[in-house]
Amino acid sequence: MATRKGAQPHVADSHDLIRVHGAWENNLKGVTVEIPKRRLTVFTGVSGSGKSSLVFGTIAAESQRLINETYSAFLQGFMPTLGRPEVDVLDGLTTAIIVDQRPMGADPRSTVGTATDASAMLRILFSRLGQPHIGSPNAFSFNVPSVRASGAITVERGAGKTVRQTFTRTGGMCPHCEGRGTVSDIDLTQLFDDSKSLAEGAITVPGYKAGGWNYRLYCSSGFVDPDKPIRDYTDTELHDFLHREPTRMKIEGINMTYEGLIPRVRRSMLAKDREGMQPHVRAFVDRAVTFTDCPECGGTRLSEAARSSKIAGINIADASAMQLSDLAEWVRGLDEPSMAPLLAALRRTLDSFVEIGLGYLSLDRPSGTLSGGEAQRVKMIGHLGSSLTDVTYVFDEPTTGLHPHDVRRMNDLLLRLRDKGNTVLVVEHEPETIAIADHVVDLGPGAGADGGTVCFEGTVEGLRASGTVTGRHLDDRAALKQEVRTPTGALQIRGATAHNLRDVDVDIPLGVLVVVTGVAGSGKSSLLHGSIPADAGVVSVDQSPIRGSRRSNPATYTGLLDPIRKAFAKANGVKPGLFSANSEGACPNCGGVGVVYTDLAMMAGVATTCEECEGKRFEASVLDHHLGGRDISEVLAMSVAEAAEFFGAGEARTPAASAVLRRMADVGLGYLRLGQPLTTLSGGEQQRLKLTTHMGAKGGVYVLDEPTSGLHLADVEQLLGLLDRLVDSGKSVIVIEHHQAVMAHADWLIDLGPGAGHDGGRIVFEGTPADLVASRATLTGEHLAAYAGA
Repeated sequence: MATRKGAQPHVADSHDLIRVHGAWENNLKGVTVEIPKRRLTVFTGVSGSGKSSLVFGTIAAESQRLINETYSAFLQGFMPTLGRPEVDVLDGLTTAIIVDQRPMGADPRSTVGTATDASAMLRILFSRLGQPHIGSPNAFSFNVPSVRASGAITVERGAGKTVRQTFTRTGGMCPHCEGRGTVSDIDLTQLFDDSKSLAEGAITVPGYKAGGWNYRLYCSSGFVDPDKPIRDYTDTELHDFLHREPTRMKIEGINMTYEGLIPRVRRSMLAKDREGMQPHVRAFVDRAVTFTDCPECGGTRLSEAARSSKIAGINIADASAMQLSDLAEWVRGLDEPSMAPLLAALRRTLDSFVEIGLGYLSLDRPSGTLSGGEAQRVKMIGHLGSSLTDVTYVFDEPTTGLHPHDVRRMNDLLLRLRDKGNTVLVVEHEPETIAIADHVVDLGPGAGADGGTVCFEGTVEGLRASGTVTGRHLDDRAALKQEVRTPTGALQIRGATAHNLRDVDVDIPLGVLVVVTGVAGSGKSSLLHGSIPADAGVVSVDQSPIRGSRRSNPATYTGLLDPIRKAFAKANGVKPGLFSANSEGACPNCGGVGVVYTDLAMMAGVATTCEECEGKRFEASVLDHHLGGRDISEVLAMSVAEAAEFFGAGEARTPAASAVLRRMADVGLGYLRLGQPLTTLSGGEQQRLKLTTHMGAKGGVYVLDEPTSGLHLADVEQLLGLLDRLVDSGKSVIVIEHHQAVMAHADWLIDLGPGAGHDGGRIVFEGTPADLVASRATLTGEHLAAYAGA
């Protein structure tokens, strides 16, 4: 058994076990496991085998549901709805803390500092030690308005009266940008066509089409002539059209508020989270709006007063902008006995950032810009110093985005949490993390309908000898590529200075497979996503979440549903719209969602399967139409692999659908169900789904961001085959990647570093994998040499 010094041997007592008997969530087939408490258990298996269904959908979900039930019904009304997972017996649970890779939110007011306790502690520090003294901690907060209100109160004291002036506590928010750090400038040519009148459809803002309420508001306001071209407006008309302050009036007999188009667009669109916008609205904002640093606060978000108070010549904006490793050193140099407990706590938090490999971040870094792996590690910060014990920590691939050098540090942190007396459950594919497990649960044997069973449960040594897919591939090592392709050209980058890049010049070979690597924070993404010329014809495929409604699924996202609907329509002599759950064919009871949401006021709402369509989403008459003996709901319930066979031959043969399905299978998504909600897909799965939509594109250069995320060891070989096919078809493929099998397979490696943040940003190696291993000149070279056994 793989244990670290200090770990106690496991005693198989019923009180020391989390017992799961008969788990049926998603594709689980009555899974029964007994997980030792206060140990590190790693859950392995191919993508889609049921790991997340067991760990997150069953164990963690039931723990959270039981905790929520301890609160009053009133408080539960403010909590997310959690249904009981499908499991026969589940006992021995402890409080579960989920540390996942979900984005931390893209609100511009959320930063690395506000997402942890670091900024709060820093504000207290400056409110006590900053000179000049300007007030409470709120005076240093960019989330608290800085408008000062005053008044007079009269206090009676004995025979006399005292008039005392009072002031509200003021915050540190910059009044010009309202604490956002940026100001926006709107391109008026994107708002309207001044050669047209309102009646002719002059306004080009999404949601303002002729006939809609927004449009009628302006046409019927009386401030402008709706039949006059905008270029002919008088100064007064133009002001009322673009800038008029909110004015109450009746429009077509309805009380409404009129305001100028510019403030209306700012309030309705620019004040919202960009990532939450509909795609067409986001595209409009990208066209119409430019964001620049606020001229008053210089992008710091803070008022002049907040920036005037300093400690040892440093103000809070300077401190928040420091690289965290530097900030830790600065705080360590402060010696103030009265603040000793606060300084000690702040040092511990900052040191945790450095220890976890995030020392290159800064407290003012917007949380929405963090990758999934970075977000997960930031969430860990609060737990590393926690005094809680006997807690169950649940991690979702914590090594995502980590260089092999950093994986060891992450493993040490997982072991530390275990050694404090906690149960640590980890879903992971990384062999080095599997190797430190006290207990392994391997699910499979395949994905989707072919998975959902426990293939092995025991020690790491037992897994190696088990003969399961994971066991067979655990010690896989890819050979270094000796015969490399010859480049057909080069993509030139000159003087790159984005983020931490140090005036980098590099020629990225074209027509070959290029892998860009380096420790987290070394500048890889800055080089590829922030420095490649816009006119280079690059198709960039990253892991940012796919935005869509609960109706969105792989079939709708990839366009696969279009040829399927047409095939059904042709076979049955009806309209294609019938076979869309978002259109004519939708079940009238649930609107094509498949479930009915019931609001229970102060209690948590409930989602129940629609009784009319039984969750099939379509009107009953639609399901009377068949193609190849299947109705549309049965087709959407198929996996990609099943659908490829179904549409590849016989009565249902549909070449257009087969082409899309083939691309989905090529990227390792053969197990996904066509109608599976996109919200259930991991970041790696969403990236590979995006890739399928670009594989037929004419762009010659593909940039992929860690495509092995979420891939089982056995699937990496399939991905390498796909990358080879893309290159052999004439594409240039550039991959940001830490997986050594991908590095070994590259034609050309570009290694950034040598460290992270201001210790990185330079090219430390360019050449073939064999050359890097031979030189062992960098951290990457050392790890690649060890991996390849060279």
